Amino acid sequence: MTASEAKGVLARPGDTIGILGGGQLGRMLALAAADLGLDVHVFTPEKDSPASRVAKKTWVAPFDDRDALREFGASVKVATIEFENIPPDAVDLIEDEGTPVRPNGRTLATAQDRLAEKTFFREIGVEPAPFARIDHPDQIQPTLEKLGGSGVLKSRFAGYDGKGQVRLQGKILPYPAWAEVGQKMAILEAWIEHDRELSVIAARSADGQFVAFDPPENNHGGGILRASTFPSTAPKAVLDEAVSLAKKLADALDYVGVLALELFLTKDGKLLANEFAPRVHNSGHWTQDACFTGQFEQHIRAVCGWPLGDPTRHSDGQMLNLLGVEVDAWEQHLRDGAKLHLYGKRHSPNGRKMGHVTKLKPRG
Repeated sequence: MTASEAKGVLARPGDTIGILGGGQLGRMLALAAADLGLDVHVFTPEKDSPASRVAKKTWVAPFDDRDALREFGASVKVATIEFENIPPDAVDLIEDEGTPVRPNGRTLATAQDRLAEKTFFREIGVEPAPFARIDHPDQIQPTLEKLGGSGVLKSRFAGYDGKGQVRLQGKILPYPAWAEVGQKMAILEAWIEHDRELSVIAARSADGQFVAFDPPENNHGGGILRASTFPSTAPKAVLDEAVSLAKKLADALDYVGVLALELFLTKDGKLLANEFAPRVHNSGHWTQDACFTGQFEQHIRAVCGWPLGDPTRHSDGQMLNLLGVEVDAWEQHLRDGAKLHLYGKRHSPNGRKMGHVTKLKPRG
C-alpha cells in the first residue's frame, strides 16, 4: 500500500479498528473508540490484559506470529499501537497485507532506538541534551568526562519508566554501570540541571492538520511520572516554542495520531528534547477530564481520518499516578471529588501504574 492510499483509508462508525498492545493505554483508547461508535480488536501477547476486557475480540499471540498478525490485520479497517515497543516488522507486515497502521513502522524504529531518536532530533532542528554512543564499557569514563563529568547511561533499546538507565558522576566503575543497563548498546547523555520538565501532547492528521494541548509540567520520581500539573507556569514564549518543536517533529515524521514530546527547560531558559513517544502519553491523561477533546478520542479521530477535535482546556488542575498499593486509596479520592481512572490490572506490585486521578478546578 502506498502512503497516499493509506492516507485515504477511513474507518466509519460501526467499523472495527485494531490496537496492537493490551495495556492501560489500549484500554483507554478502546473506551474512546466505543464512544465514537467503533468496535475494537486487540492484539497482545498478554492473557487477560486490561485492553482485552473492553474489546470486542482479542488475539493472544506473540508479535512474531505472522499468521495471527495477518488474521488480525484483515479483521480491521485501520490499526494503531498503544506502546512504542511493538516490533516494526509486525507493523510492516500488517501494512503490506493492505491495512494501514498509524503510526507506521518507520516511526516506531526511530522511537525505539535512543541513538536514532537523538540523531533524528538534531537532523530536524530539535536540540536534545548532549549525547554520545556507547558500544563498550571502556568508552564510558572518557565520554562522561567529555560531557562534563555527570550524565545518564541509557540502554539504546527497550527502556521505559526509568528502567535500563543509571546516573553517573565523577570517577565511576564502568562495568557495573554497563551491567545495570543490560550490557547492551547504550548512549550516554549529559546531565541537565533543569528548571522544570515539560511535555507537549499533540495530534496530527493525515492531511497535516496539527493541534496541541496546553503543555503540562511533569514531576518524576525514580524515573516514573508521579504528577502532571496543568497549565505550566513557564513563560508563554517557552510554551509556544515547545509546541512549535512538537509540530516540527510531527511534520518531519509525517505523523498521524497523538504523540508526546518530553522536554527539559534549562535554568537559562533553553528547551532541550528528552524523548518522544509515538502514542498517547501518561502526561496527557488529564486531557480526557480537563479538555473539550481528550488525547484518547483525539488519537482515534486522527487514526480513522476524522476531523480533529478542540483541545481547549476548560479546567486547571493536576493528574496524579496511582502506583502499586496507592490504588487502595481509590475510595478516598472519590470522596475528595477527584476523577478516578483505574486500569483493571489484577496485581499491584511496587511502582506499577494501577490508575490515575485528576483533580480539577474551573479556569479563571
